Amino acid sequence: MDTFQSIHQDSIIGILTTFDRMIFKGHLTMFYPNGAFARFLNRQSILLKDFKPYVESISQQIKQHAEQLAIQSGRPFRYLESAMTAKKGQSKESLAQQIAVEDNVKEGLICVFSTLEPCSTFTVRGNHASHKLEVVRRQSKCLHYYFYYLDAELGFIHVRLQSWFPFQIQVYVNGRECLARYLDQQGITYERYDNTFTRIDNLEAAHSFCEKFSHFEWPPVLNALANRVNPILNIIQAAGFGSYYWVADQCEIATDIMFKDRATLAAILPDLFEHAIIKTACENVLRFLGRKLHGNFRGEVTTDLKKRPEGWRVKHSIKRNSLKMYDKNSVLRLETTINNPSEFKICQQTEDDKLRWVPMRKGVSNLYRYAEVGLQANQRYLDHLTHAKLKSKAIPFLDGLCRSHTQNGKRFARFNPLQDVDRNLFAAVVSGEFVINGFRNHDLCDKLYSKPPASDKEGKQRCTRMSRLIAKLRGHGLIAKVKNARLYRITKLGSQILFAVLSFYKTDFPTAFQNAL
Repeated sequence: MDTFQSIHQDSIIGILTTFDRMIFKGHLTMFYPNGAFARFLNRQSILLKDFKPYVESISQQIKQHAEQLAIQSGRPFRYLESAMTAKKGQSKESLAQQIAVEDNVKEGLICVFSTLEPCSTFTVRGNHASHKLEVVRRQSKCLHYYFYYLDAELGFIHVRLQSWFPFQIQVYVNGRECLARYLDQQGITYERYDNTFTRIDNLEAAHSFCEKFSHFEWPPVLNALANRVNPILNIIQAAGFGSYYWVADQCEIATDIMFKDRATLAAILPDLFEHAIIKTACENVLRFLGRKLHGNFRGEVTTDLKKRPEGWRVKHSIKRNSLKMYDKNSVLRLETTINNPSEFKICQQTEDDKLRWVPMRKGVSNLYRYAEVGLQANQRYLDHLTHAKLKSKAIPFLDGLCRSHTQNGKRFARFNPLQDVDRNLFAAVVSGEFVINGFRNHDLCDKLYSKPPASDKEGKQRCTRMSRLIAKLRGHGLIAKVKNARLYRITKLGSQILFAVLSFYKTDFPTAFQNAL
C-alpha cells in the first residue's frame, strides 16, 4: 500500500515528530478546599479584617522581587499598559525575542514584563446572613509578571506569575527550542525557519532525543522555576500548604514533513488543502482523534480554512482538541493540539489494582501518552492525505508543452494542444500499433496523410516535415530514439501528457461544458 512518504519519496528529506508549544500551569491546590485559605491566614496570625493590607504587602514583595531579578541581571523591567497579542500586531513573546536580539542575550534572563490581566483570586467580604467576614473566590484583575529566559537546556521560555493569591503560575516551553539546544550541544548542523526545522543532518539523533523528551521528568524543573520567581513560596510551604501541583494546560504535538525545497511543497499544497476540506467528513475527523461516531456523541465537529500571512491553514476541532495542517517554508506540518485530555484514554492502575483504560487527566506524568496520542492522530491524517489527487503536479508539464524548449543550444518550438495540427500529431504518436515496435518517419506520414504523395517532391517535403516534428517531440521529451535504429518510442512522460491532452479535449471539456450549463 502506498504511503504519503512513498508517493513523495523523491521530494521528502525527513520527517520529525515531537512537542511544539507546551503550556504548564501550577496550582496551589491546598488553598482551594472550603476554609483552607482562612486557615492559612490564621497560621500567619492575620485576621480577616486585616486581609487587604496583608495581601497588598505580599503583592508588593513579589513586585520588588521581580524588579530585583531584573536589576541583578542588568535586564529591562517594563510595565505594559495594554494587552500585547499577535492579533494586535506584536505579542509579548516577539517583543522579548526582539530585546534578546538587540541586546545579544545568549543565556539567562532576557526581560521582565508586568501587565494587568484577569485572574481568579481570593478576597474577604461580609456575609449578610451570618454577619461575619468570610473568604470567597472571585474573578478579578491583578498584575501578572512575565519572566522571559534563554535557558541552557530549554531554550526560549517564559514564566508567568500572578501577583495575588493563589499565585497561579504558568510556564511556556517549546519542544523545538529544546531540540535545537540539544543539537547545538551535540554539534549536529541543521537549518531552521522560525520554530521549524527544514533540515537536520542527523535525523536519528533527533528522533532519539524526541523519544526521551516525551518521558522527561518535568516537576523538578518546573519547581525550580517557581522557586526562582515566587519569593512567597517558602512561606506557603512552611505553613504546611505544600507547593505547586503541575498540569499540562495545553500541548501541541507536531509532525513536520521536510521537503527538499519550498517550490516542491508549494506545487502540491492546493491539492492537499482541497482534499482536507472537501474529502474530510466528520467521521474522518473523529477517527483521526481516536473517536468513533455513535449516537451518544455530544459535541460539535468543525472544519475551517484560514488564510494567514505565512500561507493557508486548515483546522479540524472536537471539544477543544484540534488537528491542523499548514505549511512553514519547505515544511508541511500536521499538528495535534490537546486542551481537553479527558477525550482520550490512558492505561492506568485503578483502585482495585487492575489496569484499565480510563479518561486521561492533565497531570504532567501523562505527557508520554500525550505524545502517543498526537503521533497517532498526525499519522492517521497523513494516511488520509495519501488519497489526495495531485492535479496541480500536472500543470507544470502542460505549461512546458506550451512553451519553447532549448536543448544543447538548439531551440524547439512550443506545441498548441488546442490546434488540430498538434492534436492529430499526438493522436498518431499514441496509436496502439506503435506501442510494441515504435514508429519511423514514414509511419507518421501514413497516419497524418490520408492520401499518398502526388509526386516525389511532395514525398520528400512530407518526410522533411516529419523529421522536424520528430525532433520537436524529442526536444520536449515526449519520444526517444531507439539505439542504433531509425526508430522512436513514446516515453513514459510523453504517454502521460499526450493521453491527458487528448482525454481532456474529447471527454473532460465536453462534460465540464455541459455541467456548467
